[in-house]
Amino acid sequence: MNDFWTTILHFAQTTTTAVGKQLMQDFGRVQASQKADGSLVTQADKWADQEICQSIAAHFPDHGILSEESNKVFPGTEWCWVIDPLDGTTNFTRGIPIWSISLGLLYKGSPVFGYVYLPPLNQCFHGFWPGSSGLTTPPGAFLNHHPIHSSGDSPSKNHFFNLCSRSTSLIQTGFPCKIRMLGVASYNFLAVAAGAALGGIEATPKVWDIAGAWVIVQAAGGSWISLQDQPFPLLSATDYSDRSFPTFVVSRGELVPVFTPFIESLKI
Repeated sequence: MNDFWTTILHFAQTTTTAVGKQLMQDFGRVQASQKADGSLVTQADKWADQEICQSIAAHFPDHGILSEESNKVFPGTEWCWVIDPLDGTTNFTRGIPIWSISLGLLYKGSPVFGYVYLPPLNQCFHGFWPGSSGLTTPPGAFLNHHPIHSSGDSPSKNHFFNLCSRSTSLIQTGFPCKIRMLGVASYNFLAVAAGAALGGIEATPKVWDIAGAWVIVQAAGGSWISLQDQPFPLLSATDYSDRSFPTFVVSRGELVPVFTPFIESLKI
């Protein structure tokens, strides 16, 4: 790993660790208000967003920023950070210890680096996925700096598939796996990357929900299937505040036809 990527990884780790330490002080102790789209936000979300944005501006002044809580228009810069300062706000406010800080680094509009930190679980996921960017960094996915890979197992009633609250119509007689609902879009997909689940679906994720996990899932060997519009590359000067990117993830491509008949029942 060259000096640039070492710097990027160190920045993501130190920034999310510092923000996560403060968020843990507020965990389960703050009140949430409802945004126009129906999702929740707290002062902790807004504080974390401000801290991360300021840190990016200080360390990478030529990089753009796209964030759930502030800058929602893609600036079209060559490099751009996509931030979800607190993914899983409902869990956070209710004292449920599954929530994350998610960062994705875009190159020419597509994610090439992802970092997702879950302070209550002391888990940090990161990955590199150059894709067709022309960058030379080798792909790889890691949990607490140990390599991870998606599962090669076949579906059974002893394996998990993750849903979001808007995809429960998938639950039908004959579904091949046990169902789990984690309440955090990024962790939904990262469980697939780590081999803990064979698949997952999010019906209405925004770009900041998926940018970091998009890299890690594919670097871990998983398959990412967009159910409507392809999210990347992002379009310059476009407001992403009201754009959803329904997503289906599986541990390997061979499982796509196994789950597709159930997903076809989902109204998106």
